[in-house]
Amino acid sequence: MESFHNFLKMLDGNLGSAGWFPYVLLGVGLFFTIYLKFPQIRYFKHAWLVVTGKYDKKGAPGDTTHFQSLSTALSGTVGTGNISGVAFAIFLGGPAALFWMWATAFLGMTTKFVEVTLSHKYRVKTEDGTMAGGPMYYMDRRLNMKWLAIGFAIATVISSFGTGNLPQINSIASSMQESFGLEPMITGGVLAVLLGLVILGGIHRIAAVTSKIVPLMAGIYLIGAFGVIFYNIENIGPAFASVIGDVFSGSAATGGFLGATIAYAFNRGVNRGLFSNEAGQGSAPIAHAAAKADEPVSEGMVSILEPFIDTIIICTITGLVILSSGVWHEKFDNVFQKSDMAIVAGKFSETNEADRQEMFKYLNHVDDHKIKPYTGDIKVVEGKAMPGDYTIMQAHSFAEDVRFSIGEAEDAYTGTLKIVDGLPVKDSVIISGKSLIHSAALTTKAFTRGFFGDFGQYIVSIGLLLFAFSTAIAWSYYGDRAMTYLFGARSVMPYRVIYVAGFFWASFSDTTLVWTLASVAIVVMTLPNLFGIFMLRKEMKETVAQYWQDFDKEHKK
Repeated sequence: MESFHNFLKMLDGNLGSAGWFPYVLLGVGLFFTIYLKFPQIRYFKHAWLVVTGKYDKKGAPGDTTHFQSLSTALSGTVGTGNISGVAFAIFLGGPAALFWMWATAFLGMTTKFVEVTLSHKYRVKTEDGTMAGGPMYYMDRRLNMKWLAIGFAIATVISSFGTGNLPQINSIASSMQESFGLEPMITGGVLAVLLGLVILGGIHRIAAVTSKIVPLMAGIYLIGAFGVIFYNIENIGPAFASVIGDVFSGSAATGGFLGATIAYAFNRGVNRGLFSNEAGQGSAPIAHAAAKADEPVSEGMVSILEPFIDTIIICTITGLVILSSGVWHEKFDNVFQKSDMAIVAGKFSETNEADRQEMFKYLNHVDDHKIKPYTGDIKVVEGKAMPGDYTIMQAHSFAEDVRFSIGEAEDAYTGTLKIVDGLPVKDSVIISGKSLIHSAALTTKAFTRGFFGDFGQYIVSIGLLLFAFSTAIAWSYYGDRAMTYLFGARSVMPYRVIYVAGFFWASFSDTTLVWTLASVAIVVMTLPNLFGIFMLRKEMKETVAQYWQDFDKEHKK
């Protein structure tokens, strides 16, 4: 298992986390934005009119309304990425990462317009009478690349577990345990039953539930967020200034934060943007293919709104909460995780500018750094480390007040802790102290810095519950449409049963391997989809032109 995980990490390093991937993603979005003459701006008002049902035609083929399709797709995109993903991007890339999320969303509005239109155009009616669509259908029926369609569908099934299922319930269960003391297995069991009741009812029940959950969860989250933003209103201007300023200068190594290079902020912002709004990934077109519409372009219009709502509105609000509250460069008491820890050889001081710059280069993988991971022993007496030729780093910051404990009672540890390549060998020893934090924990801290005080942490927990649960619902549909393409309608029910069982299991299990697998699967979905829509660029342009011709004839008589 260890070797398989290492193999996946190698693949992820050469695919999703690779430096070239953001350029491909943004490049396709930029091309279509220019090629179609900025549809995300020109068609924005029209998109809102379509989603309200103004141009609906009675008896149009499909399973859901425009609004229900938008809600289903949004329930898949508005998830943990909006709470923890934004925080993680700012943690790694500084305020500039938020700017690159905006850029990804702006160009992604066009990318999603294209992929949804083409997927809706080549959708099919399945043997059970429901609609099925998505990139695999245009790859098969239009490009005649069945092998590519099969690969995309397999990646979709993997991603349905890796991004939409297992990590979502794992995050929910952890949050519920931390905030309300609920055992993860209880949380997983209750929500697994609810998930089963929803998804076993098919797209009609899924659409009905998501159309209620999405407005509710957005409302709760936004109330809490604005409670922080207005409380720290004097910091909003400086927050925006830091976002724009850091785009050109890179994040400053000030306070507890050791910053990031401009390139790293770009990479983190774009990747988090994709993870949040999924523009170009090819997942949302599967939901939109069920919409009742004669004109594929009309559903493409609806999809323009997704990256705008998900990233430009919700992610921006999360970013402003984090930046205006100031928590992103403050240190808090927390338990150190191995994935965030680095014990380096030599004594380095946070107050020494030369040491800070050297550590900055090391943490941000700048080639000319001279720091090496520490290998050796650390002597610990009553929970305190004895001085030695090493420095403990945690979450891109110099750790403070470091404590070593053992057992559930967290008794002070005394003994010798062996360190190999910068990490402790003995997992039974708990290391804690003050450091920067990231992901959902960072957003949770930010929400306590507003009018709601400590109660803000519960708003994040409830928001995370609704966001993540709705994401699991949406991705179950994406997976079952992929299974329908691969094996037919009879494969859907077994898939749904396994999906619910996996949801329960992941509530109390380690999903590190799953996250890595999903990261690879996302790229395996995205690259073929970007290739396919680029191949059909001329057809897309002609399809849009025909839509407006027909629209003018019908509505401007």
